Amino acid sequence: MTIYLSMQRVRFSSPDSYEKFKVVFSDTRHHLMQLPGFIHLTWWQHPDDPAWFNECSFWASKEALYDWHMDTYHKYAKAWAANGAIMEDIITNFELVGTRLLRICPTCGELQDKAYDLRSEQAVLREQCPKCGFHFPYMTEKPSSFAVFKDLVITPPEDSSNGAVKNPESVDDLPSIPN
Repeated sequence: MTIYLSMQRVRFSSPDSYEKFKVVFSDTRHHLMQLPGFIHLTWWQHPDDPAWFNECSFWASKEALYDWHMDTYHKYAKAWAANGAIMEDIITNFELVGTRLLRICPTCGELQDKAYDLRSEQAVLREQCPKCGFHFPYMTEKPSSFAVFKDLVITPPEDSSNGAVKNPESVDDLPSIPN
């Protein structure tokens, strides 16, 4: 299954438009969490340009993202935004190639470098340091909908010898990028 990522860079037509957007957007989490292919959404303000906002979302497939775009709430919210609230929306979509977690424990210095399945990211981020038990910080869902996360149920394939590409075990296993 291919994981699909979507990134948006947004500028609002006025500060008032952004304040109104936050009211509409705050209900988004209730709708996203009902979608079986939704995994992650974060929204943040660019630190060097307070008028530039970024959204990143992860989906179980391109079809799952399409299901969100067909959702009644999303259609109305998008129509409202396109009616003058948003000045610019730059959308970029990607297919996931792999995910890695690099962690250095602040207590014992243990280095972790491992591939992981994005569909179970929340469980992975809640793992303690395997050496000393340190609890790494992690963010939970926010009422503003600026941070919404969930793990998907992963069903192992019946036959794992189907030629699927496996995540590399370490950074050294990644293919080199041609010049």
